[in-house]
Amino acid sequence: MVERKIELRRRRSRAHKMSKLKAKLVKAKDKDRDAILGKIHRISPWWKEPAK
Repeated sequence: MVERKIELRRRRSRAHKMSKLKAKLVKAKDKDRDAILGKIHRISPWWKEPAK
């Protein structure tokens, strides 16, 4: 049960961090975009930026 709680907490914190990074990505300039995309891909390598 402890392992399950740890994994759920880790998953929730990842989701929270991803939502913050996605919000920053919308507002970011070119130089900052690359850094933010790097952080997003570190958390979720399969994530693709939605087409505009």
